[in-house]
Amino acid sequence: MTSGDTVALDDPVGESLRGHHAALARRLGRAATYLPGVATFSAVSADPDAADWADLAQLLGGGEFADMFSCPATPPPDWAPVFALEGRQLIWPAGTRPAQAQTATGTDVVELGPADVPAILELVERTQPGPFWPRTHELGTYLGIGADGRLVAMAGERLRPPGWTEISAVCTAPEARGQGHAARLLNTLVARILARGERPFLHVAEANTGALALYERLGFTTRKHVTFRGFRTP
Repeated sequence: MTSGDTVALDDPVGESLRGHHAALARRLGRAATYLPGVATFSAVSADPDAADWADLAQLLGGGEFADMFSCPATPPPDWAPVFALEGRQLIWPAGTRPAQAQTATGTDVVELGPADVPAILELVERTQPGPFWPRTHELGTYLGIGADGRLVAMAGERLRPPGWTEISAVCTAPEARGQGHAARLLNTLVARILARGERPFLHVAEANTGALALYERLGFTTRKHVTFRGFRTP
């Protein structure tokens, strides 16, 4: 599959769990989910039957959260809805590159690792960019910008369907906003992803108009509208 194929983006969680993130997956039959502490995203087959949902429920356990991300399939009636959120999937246009003047270079930009997890989780708690757990950084490369000894901005790689890398966890501390940190980190990640022959994509909540405007200004375009949904297993 080449970086120009978008079909993998119709099931980004399942494609990631079956491919690049297979080592971080738990599987049973045609159901899959991430290891605890990595992510809560789960996937079933494209045409799930009762056995698929039963397998996913067994993987997760009774009364547990199943984040179905953008999966359009409807689980059985005894799966209690937890949330539904309207959003968009955006992609980086083929054949274009980010503005080099806006990439993040310099000593203030660091690649984050296991030792940075406490700082990452603190920033996530302050900014609420979306789900992030103690092992989420294992999904890909996360970059950060520090100021006065504290992590103030971050962005990284999450889902990895064939030919694509999702940019996620884009966040900036309130006291550091307005300095272009998010744009520099995004452009740097875009450049890195393109350099390895893949294309960037991302997801954003429809109500997050500020983030949507930033992504579009940098060059991302809407591929489709999606609904993010979560359920509680019986």
